[in-house]
Amino acid sequence: MTTLQNDTFLRALAKQPVSHTPVWLMRQAGRYLPEYRAVRARAGGFLDLCKNTELATEVTLQPIDRFGLDAAILFSDILTVPDAMGLGLYFAEGEGPKFARPLQNEADIAALQVPDMAKLRYVFDAVSSIRRALNGRVPLIGFSGSPFTLACYMVEGGGSKEFRQIKTLLYRRPELLHHILNITAQAVTAYLNEQIAAGAQAVQIFDTWGGLLSDAAFPEFSLAYMRQIISGLTREHEGRRVPVILFTKGGGQWLELMAESGADALGLDWTVNLGQARQRVGGQVALQGNFDPAALFGTPESVRAEVRRILHSYGEGSGHVFNLGHGISQHTDPENVKALVDAVHEYSARS
Repeated sequence: MTTLQNDTFLRALAKQPVSHTPVWLMRQAGRYLPEYRAVRARAGGFLDLCKNTELATEVTLQPIDRFGLDAAILFSDILTVPDAMGLGLYFAEGEGPKFARPLQNEADIAALQVPDMAKLRYVFDAVSSIRRALNGRVPLIGFSGSPFTLACYMVEGGGSKEFRQIKTLLYRRPELLHHILNITAQAVTAYLNEQIAAGAQAVQIFDTWGGLLSDAAFPEFSLAYMRQIISGLTREHEGRRVPVILFTKGGGQWLELMAESGADALGLDWTVNLGQARQRVGGQVALQGNFDPAALFGTPESVRAEVRRILHSYGEGSGHVFNLGHGISQHTDPENVKALVDAVHEYSARS
């Protein structure tokens, strides 16, 4: 593979000296970009776009070309794994992802198996294609949903406001939920290792719904399975370390526990004080975040001011990757994204 021209992102995750704070954005390839919307229209639908190697490569590179970000992230979806398990993923217009065959009874749960990774070949082909297209410009991030987050969709059958089904299962039949989580953790481990083998240079585990859990339930039903995944991942590839980022939305109260998971970095949402988080984890891990995505609805001047505040909160030294506290909104003005990226690079430049 081509030598990296910009390895600032990987160096920051390793807490090594960097010339500037690197920046990438969750959902950086998406509907806020007119060029993305044009490609998606050509593809015919979201899943069609994910499964088209050429088009998935094109949309992955769009924000890199437009903004000069310090890392690319594979264009895909966290629900590819349960889809490969046979749950039948589809996207209802205006309603988000749905499963045709959710886990609704004990027999369905007992029958759940780690899928053949060949069913996810389109993802790994996209990783390889994107690496070739990047040609060493910036590193490529692979990703998966966490077992608990995936289980939320698998049990609920889609998104939810109350998450009543998954919570009922947790408290009424915890052994069944543990079975789902264990099988899913095995699947995610294999999935991420295949992404790494195909060329992903870092991986992120999105624990989007981990913050729903009680203080007692989070270590048992979310963190334990993320630890299981991390312990099974390929950590060296192409002659360098493959870092792992854990991101639990709403997980600020568990940073100390998460820092002991084996991850290299923790993603932070916008509710966490970045400087205090740095003190709490004591240099054990790098930190990623934590600009409020809604702050991109402001002006370029207010965006730059918020960037400066966050950089100041982290303080001097490496170990910080600038990012949003969650995915970018489809209603975001791309000019404000440019203001953010340029401000991060300008304000953090080190002589």
